[in-house]
This record gives sequence, C-alpha cells and structure tokens, in this order.
Amino acid sequence: MHHRSRRRILATASALAVAGSLALTACSSEEEAPLSFADKRVGAMDNYERGVQFRATTEEPLTFSVMINNHPAYPLDLDWEFWGWLEDLTNVNFEFVEAPLSDFNARRTTLINAGEAPQIITRFYQPQENEFIASGALLPVSDYVDLLPNYKWRVENWNLQPDLLTRTQEDGKYYVLSGLHEVVTPDYTFAARTDLLEKHNIDPPTTIEEFRDMLEVLKDEECAGVEGCYPLSDRFNFAPPDRPGGNLIRTIGRAHGVVAGWDYDAHNWNYETQQFEVTATSDGYRETLEYLNGLVEDGLLDPESFTQQDDQARQKLAQGKSFVISSNSQNIVNDYRNDLAGIPGATIAKLPIPTGPAGNVINGLRLENGIAFNADVVDSENFVALMQFSDWLWFSEAGQELAKWGKEGETYAKASDGTRTLNDDITMLGFNPTATLHLQKDFGVYNGAFVYGGTKDLVRSFFSEEELEFQASLEDRELLPVAPPAPFNEEENEEATLIRTNLNTHVMAETLKFILGQRPFSEWDAFVDEVNGLGGEDYLALVNAAKDRFAASTS
Repeated sequence: MHHRSRRRILATASALAVAGSLALTACSSEEEAPLSFADKRVGAMDNYERGVQFRATTEEPLTFSVMINNHPAYPLDLDWEFWGWLEDLTNVNFEFVEAPLSDFNARRTTLINAGEAPQIITRFYQPQENEFIASGALLPVSDYVDLLPNYKWRVENWNLQPDLLTRTQEDGKYYVLSGLHEVVTPDYTFAARTDLLEKHNIDPPTTIEEFRDMLEVLKDEECAGVEGCYPLSDRFNFAPPDRPGGNLIRTIGRAHGVVAGWDYDAHNWNYETQQFEVTATSDGYRETLEYLNGLVEDGLLDPESFTQQDDQARQKLAQGKSFVISSNSQNIVNDYRNDLAGIPGATIAKLPIPTGPAGNVINGLRLENGIAFNADVVDSENFVALMQFSDWLWFSEAGQELAKWGKEGETYAKASDGTRTLNDDITMLGFNPTATLHLQKDFGVYNGAFVYGGTKDLVRSFFSEEELEFQASLEDRELLPVAPPAPFNEEENEEATLIRTNLNTHVMAETLKFILGQRPFSEWDAFVDEVNGLGGEDYLALVNAAKDRFAASTS
C-alpha cells in the first residue's frame, strides 16, 4: 500500500509550543464583525459557502495544530493515507499533539492551563469545557458561526437551537462545536442470548416488566445447578469513575424518568411537573433503585455487576454463567460473538431499549462531543481559513464522508443511489471480516477525532441490517423535548461545584448500598435528609435561579 511521506507533524505534545501568550478573552461579534477580518484571511476562500469544497488559497499547504487521542485500537500513524487525501482536497495538513486515550482529559487540561494548547482541541464532552471558560482559554465559537456555513445550516434546518442551549454559558455564548445529528440514534441497551430466547419461546422484551420476566425464565431454566450463574452480569464500570453500573442504572433510570447511571446529575427535569427536582431524592430515582434491588434480591442480577471489570463480565458470558449484558452495536460484533464462539449454537443480539413508567418515550440530545479552539486562534492571520477548514471537515457532507468512509475508489464504492460499499479487502465493524486491511488501523479513516454526527444516512451507513432493525424499533417513540438550560454564573458555579462534588460522592455510595441490599429502603427518609444536609435543596435553588435568569435573558 502506498504511504505518503512524513509531513510537518509533531507526534508529542512537548514538541509543540503555541506562540504568544494565552488570550484572556476572545474577540466577540460586538467588537468586530466576523466577515470583516481583512488581516486574518490568509489562505481563506472568498466564495466559501455550504456545498463548496474548501481549499486553502496559499501556495504551500497551511498547517493547523490539533490535539488527538492516540487510540489503542488504531494507534496514530503519521503515514496514514487519510492525511494525504485530506491535504489533496484542502491544501491543509496537521501538526499533532497526541495523548493516550486513557489520559486524554488530564493531558488536555494540563496543556490548556499552561497556555500550550493546540489550535484545535478535539473530544470535548459536555460540560468539560466549563472549567476553562473563566480564564478565557477557549474561543467563544458561537460568535463566529457566520464563518461556518455548513454548521450554521444544520443548526437552523435541523432545529438544533434548543439542544445548543444546553452548551450555552451564562454569558450567552458557547465554546464547543458539538457534533450535530439530524436525528437521535440511540445505541446502548442490553444484549441477550437469542438462542436461549428462542429455546424458551421468549419474545424480546420491550418494557422493564417484560425484561424482568425474561430474566426469571433464564434463571429458572438455565442457571439451575450452575454455580455462580446469574441471567444478567454487567459491565461498563468506567469513566466517569463515580458512575458504577453506568448503562444498567441509566437505562432503568430513563424508564422511570430520571437521569441515573452514566446520565446522573444532581438535578433532574420532571416532565410531568415541568420542574427541576433533586435527582437522588425523587420518586423516580427511588423506584429505579427498588427495581434493581429486586433483581439482586431474586438472583437475577449479579451483584458484581457494579464493581467488576469489562473482561470479567465478558468471561462470564463466554462461560455460560450469564446471558444478558449491556451493549452497543460494536460490542455485539467486536466482543460478544467472539466470546461466545466456544458455545455451540450461541447467538446474541441487542434488545429494544425497555420502557417503563415514563412511557413510550426516548430522550437524548442530538449533540455529541465536539471540538474547541484555543482562544489565541482569533489573532492568527489564518483565522478565517481555520474556521472554513473546520466547518468543511467536521460539518460538511463531503468532509464527513471522507472522515468516515475514506476516498471513493480507494476504500469504498458509491452507487448511483448513494449506497456505499466497503472495498472487499478492507474490514470495519464486522463488514468483510476476513479482509486483510482495516479501515482505521491501515488508512486512518473512521478516527474518533474526526467522526462526529451527520445526516441520518451517513450516521447509519455502517449499520448492519440488525442494527437498522434495532433503530426501527424505536421510531414510534416520542422524543422528549430538551430540558430548560440553567447555566451558572462564575460565583454560582463555584458554589454548585462544591455542593455537587460532596453530594455525588455520597449519592453514588448510597445508591449501591440500596441496590445491593446493604441499606434497607425503610431508611429512605433518612437518606433524603442526608442529601439535603449536604446541600441538595440549596443546589436546586441555584439551578432554578439560573434557569429563570437565562429564560428571562433570552425571552
């Protein structure tokens, strides 16, 4: 395979020092109209708009610095074909500041606080940007959306303004360009041994009641005489570290109308009362914990589900000691089907996301993690070109297709109806499993630093038929509106952070005690008093004040 020669790419953060001191504040649209940057248009196109291929107008390629995660599944290769294809199209190449995936957030914080962050900083999950707002380290990118025609079109035509309000700060600005989705595409749910469901005539459950019924049958029929057998033994006890049982508790919490598990926050929007409530003391949170405790008490849920590593949960599945496990679409293909190869006839597939008292609803933002910019970029002579390039790569149809599929003819073919087919000698996500080349490892395509959101067609273009069926099973559900934003000002944020830190530590510890039966629900009132004693009601007052103030400022 042909490889490009090494470009001006720096493979370690220490090799890059961003010139100039860290700007305390970024230029706002009130100070200077974005499209009038006469001295900041070197390399920019005069006719750049939605649907136009961006290409830097300089004779030599422009170089932009970018922070990227060095992913263990596809370690960074400076000679990936992707870099050459990108340069051929855009006349832009990268200087990389890399960090291992496991240490990415800490490394990013260190660089930003030291004033050494690159121009483009990837993988900002909400609300990770909040800690950098007061210092002025990040560009208030919402001031410059007129330079981003693809991004701006998607926000307006996909009606994403309510979603973006969740990333808007108290100053009315946002600092991250989030990945934008045309439609909500949920992924995480539970996976189950479908050969056993067929064996016992169990229809895939669609509610938490049916989910429990399924577990009871599997326990009675498959765990009898098997030591250490539980129908459900779960995984995903990872970042954030204070969210054990991340997907398990989240899924059951959503069925009860509360943010829990991975989604947990100290406040929850109650769609029935149309009011914020303290999450941990709400009826929905208690009902979530009672449901999970019932599974543990009846031997349907492995108590180690909240402490074990992923490999331990997968091993139990592979040994026939469990039959249900949390999953996304890639886990099915990359993990579980390989794990079950030693059990003749074993098959596994995702289940519909179970509903509960909250109704036949689905929630979720149409945003995902995104990119931010060092505030200093506004002082660069290439500022407009940087904005145009970023808009093309992360938010245009052509840029996103390049990032996700590679180059037509080189990695995939595209039919007249728009259907894309991966080349036979390339594998990815279960397609062409015997192929010798891998789309990520060998070409640098489908890198998590560049694949954010997109049209319904593009986001689902790598979905298998069974994953498309899973998505179809959710189409009759009502998408809940986005909860009202409640951004704190600087003073409130300090107070809220202190309360939330102490509160969440206690809530997570007691959550597991209730689930595992180490604390009886007869002590729930005492738990409520503990939460309020740690500032639960004070925190809620801050949230409501911020909500009302923000609503007044935007009315």
